[in-house]
Amino acid sequence: MKVDIFCHIFPKKFYDRMLSVAGVGEHMQKRVRGIPSMIDLDVRFRMMDRFPDYVQVISLAAPPLEALGSPEQTACLAREANDGMAELVTKYPDRFPGFVASLPMNDVQASVDEIDRTILCLGATGIQIFSNVGGRPLDDPSYLPIFEKMAERNLPIWIHPSRGPTFPDYQTETKSRFEMWWVFGWPYESSVAMARIVLAGYFDRFPNLRIITHHMGGMIPYFSGRTGAGMDQLGARTNDEDLASLVRGLKKRPQEYFKMFFADTATFGSKAAMQCGLDYFGVDQVLFASDSPFDPEKGPGYIRETIRCIEELPIS
Repeated sequence: MKVDIFCHIFPKKFYDRMLSVAGVGEHMQKRVRGIPSMIDLDVRFRMMDRFPDYVQVISLAAPPLEALGSPEQTACLAREANDGMAELVTKYPDRFPGFVASLPMNDVQASVDEIDRTILCLGATGIQIFSNVGGRPLDDPSYLPIFEKMAERNLPIWIHPSRGPTFPDYQTETKSRFEMWWVFGWPYESSVAMARIVLAGYFDRFPNLRIITHHMGGMIPYFSGRTGAGMDQLGARTNDEDLASLVRGLKKRPQEYFKMFFADTATFGSKAAMQCGLDYFGVDQVLFASDSPFDPEKGPGYIRETIRCIEELPIS
């Protein structure tokens, strides 16, 4: 059985409500509206039928809920989204064996409450958060209760990258051009979020913390020299902070913590990238995922190419 653990869908009622909210970015509206299988289950099931023994653990796509409105609005959106996900899992268990809950991260207490509700009442397999919360890092102390609660529940956190075109590539410009905010910005977002979690000491504080990082852990596998010997020298380039003491306060080298993350196989059909990630994280820390339906074929392309890469690689 192939269980695709990082693919995206919008429950219809939630989708309609989301599009009525002014905060939804035009770039994401354009992207999502062009993919029928995000909403139309008949289209999605026909696409899934091309792949024998294939099922999906479903999660929302970007934008993050907290980008859509006030805390009161996003708490309601989270409940509607998660209720819709649970309904899909209940109605189509042979298609969707589980779902990943979404949170209104601009209201931490509502998020903690939603974790308990979705896990205890709806059977969520974990939660999805994004690499930043409205520009604030995940290691901001205000978000600590989220990590604490998930460690208590002993279920994984899915981390999805988040960055938009308003984040410029150069200080002299006002926005990112040529969609570089997505091409290179998202892997960078994932990597920095992972580093901040490592250096905040969350793996020491919560030994059973499990975090799944999208797109094979962003940039981490490909820069293992920098996260290894490079980060062993953390502080050598900094005068205004004692970063060396920070590293000495950790129980392990930074590199060892990076290898504690789980990654997925969503490399968009790049066999070399997948091999690099498998070499870095190890087979036991990598999960099958396609990032469907965001391929040029609007669904089957990334599934097919991910399966092809796995079958061609010498995985033991």
